[in-house]
Amino acid sequence: MPASTLDFSGGNLSLSRPGKAASLRAWDAADGLLLTEAVARITPSEMQRVLVVDDQFGALTLGLSAFGPDAVADSAVLPVALVDNARRNPELPPPVAVRSWLNPPEGPYHAIVLRIPRHSDYLAWLLRWVNGVLADDGLLLAGGMIKHLPDRSVDVFAQAVQTEEVCPARKKARVIVCRPGTASLADWSGAWKGYALDQSELTVQALPAVFAREKLDIGTRLFLPHVRESVSVLSAGDRVLDLACGNGVVGLAALTEREDLELTFSDVSSQAVASAQRNLSEAFPSARVQCLHADGIDAGAGQFERILLNPPFHEGGVVGDHIALRLFAQAKKHLSPTGRLLMVGNRHLGYHRSLRTFFPVVRQLDANPKFVVLEAAFR
Repeated sequence: MPASTLDFSGGNLSLSRPGKAASLRAWDAADGLLLTEAVARITPSEMQRVLVVDDQFGALTLGLSAFGPDAVADSAVLPVALVDNARRNPELPPPVAVRSWLNPPEGPYHAIVLRIPRHSDYLAWLLRWVNGVLADDGLLLAGGMIKHLPDRSVDVFAQAVQTEEVCPARKKARVIVCRPGTASLADWSGAWKGYALDQSELTVQALPAVFAREKLDIGTRLFLPHVRESVSVLSAGDRVLDLACGNGVVGLAALTEREDLELTFSDVSSQAVASAQRNLSEAFPSARVQCLHADGIDAGAGQFERILLNPPFHEGGVVGDHIALRLFAQAKKHLSPTGRLLMVGNRHLGYHRSLRTFFPVVRQLDANPKFVVLEAAFR
């Protein structure tokens, strides 16, 4: 995939997104503005620790390489993208390994550079976490594209940190300069939210970066009866993958039907994986399960009798079927010859057509005005 060049006051970077989304750029104006402000405000020093939070594809981590930054990100995309983009910029020192919310770094940090997320609850969580690792006189630079800033972001910042300056907008991006506040995760009631699953005693909870954490979404509600029916005919010990698992509700529903199956839960979000782990430990502490933080299906994952999927259709503000198509291709490699892929998706994205490019047998199991449940197989 061709790379594009990000120019900023500290230099320039050649950057590319992983995968085949050639039309999608690996950086935006918010990355450039954050780098410009960071270079101007942070003094390089062996004693100064710098942390990058939720870099997307490596622009911030590589752009600040002179500071030797640590990096933590919710998404499993960043480690892969960072390695690839480091190769494109061989003159820079190699980046450190990326941590996630499954193994977050410890402070204190003297400066933190953070991409503002699209959702206010996750922003509130991040700012409270930052307060716990930022030095007393530390600097927080938070930036994002203005159209993607979450609702009530001004209030979210005011409740968590001390806003020192709101920088002038440039190219529809904005950076906010902050100092640590007193709000903490320990005394915040919004960290975990959830709901009770219909027709069972199961309660699922999730951290703020997880999709549909406060109520069962309409598509999954349509999907779950078909999941239960499909796994009910499997043999004990058969392997099932809950791909893009979120809070784990789909795989948990499979376990309520058949606790003797071997379940794997996988998601690109580390907060999703942490949420699934918590729900599994409370509901099925003895079940044979594993939880993986991964961007799709690992090449060594083996084969599954069932792959259950509610594919994401947006990434970094970009909406489309590019994520689903990649997951379909991976599912083809990891579905057993007698297996079934069950998925639910938005009707307007035409997944029934794209699935047929990977599987010879595709049939519709259910539908409502917004969503469709499909089954794909080799025979």
